[in-house]
Amino acid sequence: MNIYLTGPANKCLNANIRITGSKSESNRLLLLQALFPNISIKNLSNSDDAMVMQKGLQISTGEVDIHHAGTAMRFLTSYFASQNGKEVILTGSQRMTERPIKVLVDALRSLGASISYEHNEGYPPLRIKGKMLTTHKVSLPANISSQYISSLLLIGPNLVNGLELELIGKITSVPYIKMTLALLEEIGVESTFEGQLIQVKPKKDVDAVELVVESDWSSASYFYSIVALSEIGTEIKLSSYKENSLQGDSILAHIYQEFGVSTTYTETSILLRKVAKTQRQTFNCALENAPDIAQTIAVTCMGLGIGCHLTGLHTLKIKETDRLEALRIELTKLGGKVAVTDKDLKLAPALSIKPNVAIDTYNDHRMAMAFAPLALKTSITINDAHVVSKSYPDYWKDLQHLQFIVKEE
Repeated sequence: MNIYLTGPANKCLNANIRITGSKSESNRLLLLQALFPNISIKNLSNSDDAMVMQKGLQISTGEVDIHHAGTAMRFLTSYFASQNGKEVILTGSQRMTERPIKVLVDALRSLGASISYEHNEGYPPLRIKGKMLTTHKVSLPANISSQYISSLLLIGPNLVNGLELELIGKITSVPYIKMTLALLEEIGVESTFEGQLIQVKPKKDVDAVELVVESDWSSASYFYSIVALSEIGTEIKLSSYKENSLQGDSILAHIYQEFGVSTTYTETSILLRKVAKTQRQTFNCALENAPDIAQTIAVTCMGLGIGCHLTGLHTLKIKETDRLEALRIELTKLGGKVAVTDKDLKLAPALSIKPNVAIDTYNDHRMAMAFAPLALKTSITINDAHVVSKSYPDYWKDLQHLQFIVKEE
């Protein structure tokens, strides 16, 4: 399904949008719920990723297919490795079989796990024979995806002797590590994070508790972009959010001040307002702690006609697609002058945007959603628009609520 998008006639927007629960929080809590069944969860994400995570956790033997869900691949690898008696083959889409997982497998093997590769060394599918893991000390490179680190931390309380994880080198994506530890704390699991060492204490049982998932800040990023590209006076209210968020992408509230967007917190929501035009010619930002919003920011800058230099993007090469290369190709189609390396992106200020361009999405939900706000500047087509279901199934419906013209082609 391709979608042809045109922005609303009135570029001064006003709407209330309710966004589903955070995919990051949901998948962490689903794994903890599998370990401690008396945990209950409210406002769970309705994303494809959360659904395949739920389904995967219910399987004890046979094949577990997580499709495009990278978080589920990493979290379930550790989960099944630590579950005595379970034996599965963990697999996914063609792209998933090209995404490396050796660092995590090696770490789990050092804890005593029984994991083998079905085809190519270092890549899914994985054959996992669950067993009791008694070794508790392990080390990982600190600059890898935080999902590898969180994957190990989440099973820590279920290990006989807990977990002692040493991070080697400069630590990136710290907010996501802290999110995991904060959720462990909410269910009564003790942990420490001092310097390069993280310790998680073992815990046999937790008290019954109901946890409410905050709405997804990554999904909010697209509305920040819409507000930035709209007229002064635009107001969009998003729920349910909190000021002391555990999510790294909540840095959006600070970043988008540079694009004239203010954020006001209420008890359960955020109000985004376009209050000024940006005075910048270029925007520089280090995104080691929030790489998932790089696409949104790059497209916002393209729409505003300003340049940007985004750094700390080394994890984007192994996402649903090579996001840096995908951004380079699609921004170039629109008339942008873009240069990328394996860890950064530079966009020159653009005087205009080419109209009626079709954006390819590369099986990547964030490519589809990040480029859609450009419909405020020119008509645009999003190819394979259904990919948004991976994290935000209601996205196109919510754009219609904002009076965008959304036509299936």
